Amino acid sequence: MSLHAQYLESFLRSQFYMLRMDGPLPLPHRHYIAIMKLVKTGENNWSLPELVHAVVLLAHYHALASFVFGSGINPERDPEISNGFRLISVNNFCVCDLANDNSIENASLTGSNFGIVDSLSELEALMERMKRLHEEREDEEASQEEMTTRFEKEKKESLFVVSGDTFHSFPHSDFEDDMVITSDVSRYIEDPGFGYEDFARRGEEHLPTFRAQDYTWENHGFSLVNRLYSDIGHLLDEKFRMVYNLTYNTMATHEDVDTTMLRRALFNYVHCMFGIRYDDYDYGEVNQLLERSLKVYIKTVTCYPERTTKRMYDSYWRQFKHSEKVHVNLLLMEARMQAELLYALRAITRHLT
Repeated sequence: MSLHAQYLESFLRSQFYMLRMDGPLPLPHRHYIAIMKLVKTGENNWSLPELVHAVVLLAHYHALASFVFGSGINPERDPEISNGFRLISVNNFCVCDLANDNSIENASLTGSNFGIVDSLSELEALMERMKRLHEEREDEEASQEEMTTRFEKEKKESLFVVSGDTFHSFPHSDFEDDMVITSDVSRYIEDPGFGYEDFARRGEEHLPTFRAQDYTWENHGFSLVNRLYSDIGHLLDEKFRMVYNLTYNTMATHEDVDTTMLRRALFNYVHCMFGIRYDDYDYGEVNQLLERSLKVYIKTVTCYPERTTKRMYDSYWRQFKHSEKVHVNLLLMEARMQAELLYALRAITRHLT
């Protein structure tokens, strides 16, 4: 995160406030929730402020797991090493140096060959698609009916985007050796099978849609969370706006590039995977800008972060700098957090009314 100092400052402010400043939950409870990332209200009755505080903590740490694992830090299996795992490195840089040395910007991330397309032509193709979409947008806007159809298509397809460990989107040999043996933590939790599930089952004809215009962060979630957990709404809102608008106007070796379209596609695709739709957004742009390997990476990072490997991190946008990929992960993290908050806060609002 230190590669994006302005965002890091906002992130640390909000995290410190959640864990250390005055709030509805006692300090030990906050850290327990942060460690376990799981709350089940059983015998104890929670006040609404306590519940909102817990929801914010859960959403924060669920999303943070996506960022941490999404940065490719997962150890990968290596049969030549006695303990079976090797440290992740980018060229001659250790993973521990990734955020501490600006010179890593010049390190190549293209060591793995996925045989898809040459990374330079991949970048140029993306730039060309962005240019074409800009021109099409100026010439003619899609109708509401067409935008609805495109969203439904993207939403259904997202259910069939499998996470990286299933190997359906890459050659079998590419990821088989990267599988990570995770620690058995079942002794610490009541329901070890609890985890992410798609918002709808594959094959369902009518998939549920959360219309963002009916319950937005700006008009609904912000005011509710700020009323029940004072000032956290301002800190979260600052963080959301910061990452959404963060840009250096660069794409790999290209400068003076307007990346708004690309950033919005990344953010909205995460929400689309959770069934959230923006009426004013053309989801055809998602399909044009985000190739299959990137969609697999996004779903794995967002929904199954523990399955993400360094090789998956390297597999998309291979010409982009490390800091630019970190920027992608920041967008995914905040989009994932906002999606979780929207569902939770909407449920609390309905309870109140």
